[in-house]
Amino acid sequence: MQNVFADDWDRTRDHPGYEWKAMRLGARLGGEMLGASVYLLPPGQKSFPYHFHHANEELLLVLEGKVVVRTPDGETEAGPGDALLFARGASGAHQVINRSAEPARYIMFSTLVEPEVAQYPDSGNIGILDGRYPGSAGRETMFKILDGSAEADYFEGA
Repeated sequence: MQNVFADDWDRTRDHPGYEWKAMRLGARLGGEMLGASVYLLPPGQKSFPYHFHHANEELLLVLEGKVVVRTPDGETEAGPGDALLFARGASGAHQVINRSAEPARYIMFSTLVEPEVAQYPDSGNIGILDGRYPGSAGRETMFKILDGSAEADYFEGA
């Protein structure tokens, strides 16, 4: 059993503008096909760059505080109890932003289909992930962010 309101964090990010703490809830509970991470997002911070996934769906459930969720339809404010689904593909692009004066806590549920390709519309970058959590013990992982404009001939180097 785990408590989503505990302050027992597995990961932190301290990149300016993208600072947060996360509890890998699904991994802690032994999840293999369903992931869930609890995030604590301080005021003025964003979760991740605006992105979408090709392999996985995600579902956001706000637990505490207020966030702004950016999607292809614009921005929506979400508070405790509000949930949003992000489908695979460009229509599911999303970003969570805390523009309030208080920390926000939310859970992001995700299917765990591997390998995963993510796209970042603002930068044009592409992310390739093979392995649930980079650095997980006993697992080979690949996490690459590539310039989306970089291309090579199919047979180059063959």
